[in-house]
Amino acid sequence: MALKKSSTAASKKVDASKKKTTKTQTATPKAAPKKKAAGTNAVDMNSAFYLRKEDNERPKWRVIDAKGQVLGRMATQIADILRGKDRPYFTPHQDSGDYVVVINAAEIKLTGNKLNDKEYAHYTGYIGGQKITSAKDLLAKHPDRVITLAVKGMLPKNILSRYLLRKLRVYPGSQHPHFAQKPEADKNA
Repeated sequence: MALKKSSTAASKKVDASKKKTTKTQTATPKAAPKKKAAGTNAVDMNSAFYLRKEDNERPKWRVIDAKGQVLGRMATQIADILRGKDRPYFTPHQDSGDYVVVINAAEIKLTGNKLNDKEYAHYTGYIGGQKITSAKDLLAKHPDRVITLAVKGMLPKNILSRYLLRKLRVYPGSQHPHFAQKPEADKNA
């Protein structure tokens, strides 16, 4: 009989050890998702972008003076303004930028030997109709196209960029006809 008591005592110990292991396993539950406190406006930093509300302020008109500025650096600033990347509510798939008026486009600078070496090519649509123009010739004939093509190359290659490019106005001289829109001078340029 003593033998049976020891076997039952041993089985009780085994059962007790099983209970301990199951308790320790359930004692460390998986991390539950944290709930936001009521009334807080916490921003989730893992979100891909800020979804802009449609009732945000209307686009402004900005004037940039190109006199003595380097083409590439100025074109980068213009592309950021057109897309709205300088605003806190930038959204990649929406047009949230401002209108840009560039004056004195004829007095832009190109660094290095780009004035002679840089070439602009376009195709007329006919056989053998590829036309190549140097930057020096294009700047002399159409200084507005030099800036427009530089900004166009810095915008994303999609349908939205065509709409953004419509908001760019480039003039070779210091006069522009957009006084009714009350444009403000850009501080960064």
